[in-house]
Amino acid sequence: MKSLIENRFGLLGLVLVALLALYGVAFATQPKAAARPAPGPQRVPVVSVTAICPDPAETTVGVVTPPGGTGPGATTLRTGDRTLADLDTTGNLWHEPVPAKSGPLVVASTGSMAAGMEAEQTRRETSGDRRGLAGVRCVEPVASTWLVGPGPAAADVTLHLTNADPAPAIAEIMIYSGEGPVVSDSGGVFTLKPGESRTVKLKDLAPSPLVMAVEVRTTSGRVAAAARAVMRGGRGVDWLPVSAAPATRVVVPGVPGGGGRRELYVASAGESDTLVEVKALTPDGTYALKDRELVEVPAGSVATLDLSSAIGGQPSALLLTSDTPIVAGVAVTGTGKKSDVAFTAGAAPIDLGSVVADNRTGKKKSSRLLLTAPDAAGKVSVQVLPRKGEAPEPFEVAVTGSHTKEVKLPKVDGAFAVVVLPLPGSGPVYGGRVMDESVKGGLLLTAQPLASARMWALVPPITESVAAVLP
Repeated sequence: MKSLIENRFGLLGLVLVALLALYGVAFATQPKAAARPAPGPQRVPVVSVTAICPDPAETTVGVVTPPGGTGPGATTLRTGDRTLADLDTTGNLWHEPVPAKSGPLVVASTGSMAAGMEAEQTRRETSGDRRGLAGVRCVEPVASTWLVGPGPAAADVTLHLTNADPAPAIAEIMIYSGEGPVVSDSGGVFTLKPGESRTVKLKDLAPSPLVMAVEVRTTSGRVAAAARAVMRGGRGVDWLPVSAAPATRVVVPGVPGGGGRRELYVASAGESDTLVEVKALTPDGTYALKDRELVEVPAGSVATLDLSSAIGGQPSALLLTSDTPIVAGVAVTGTGKKSDVAFTAGAAPIDLGSVVADNRTGKKKSSRLLLTAPDAAGKVSVQVLPRKGEAPEPFEVAVTGSHTKEVKLPKVDGAFAVVVLPLPGSGPVYGGRVMDESVKGGLLLTAQPLASARMWALVPPITESVAAVLP
């Protein structure tokens, strides 16, 4: 019995020795662990997009999703309880007039119809106080929107707010004038119920400013915000495009050439005064504006600069740099006995491409792109998507670094959309679209900076962390 027990423990010892030997060999020969790079955000196609056309009644609305999406998808156009259209094919432009007395148009896309979906409304009037072309990119609900342009003392400015989400939203309106921040007696705070829309006359909040910057920010929920300016004295009408968020480097693209007034607005929401350096990027290159290369902007206020003679009537973009974050825009006044006005604003580069859903050419109508490469040379592909018929082959456009290039869009029978995509190796490209029409009395025009297409979303990496469950 004793021998059996001794043999059993001896066998166990041999097994342990063998296992330790195998472990030692495995440890000595294992490959060294390679350092893995930290996971970054992943780019995934957008599968859901909502855009709001703020006041589509008696306007023409264009809606398009660029070709290339796969799988099922749908786009629904609704105003109030009424469905105007259901779309399910990419690459096809829907371009129709919207009936009178229609409320804000909600354009909702899912699946393959979402990536790059774009909508725009345009109104044309040839007489009256609202004579002119007034176009606006239909905006998505966000937490903060900046708008820069004339104030209530110079124009009848109406702010359109829409809450398209199923939860209430609280929006606060902050106004900055040439004299500084404006404190409204009403507080400028509005609660919007789910699906509710509201118009706000900015003269009720700030009656005296000649120029202004407006931030619409939400403390709860999201709101789609847009503003239309009807200039006093019949001097034109247009929508203020959404400006890029405050930054120390701002590019304002899409300033058309030709005669008429060009006025720069620069706003600082910071707590200290700032000097803003202004450079023009034209087809001839980049240069500082003589006697206008610096603009002093007091803290919390808006400054203006007349650029009518400084840019010499050339198509251009403006490059602004400062020590503190700023927002900026430009007002463009057309020529003729009866003038019209258009606005452009600071924009982001179109690294993901851009789509403009409403363009017209032919007869006395013209649409053109103004593309700017402020740093390295740029190269883009331009695709025309007509309302009817086959789409022509895309064409390429090269933009010299530190220059602006004007691209006249081809004559097309009827309305069309245009898709602008950066090509491999291109530097950052900024752009604007200008559309005008020659009529009796003077030029009608509208402009908009090219916005980055809603094609991709950056999804942060998923990692294991106790922070996910900690309060």
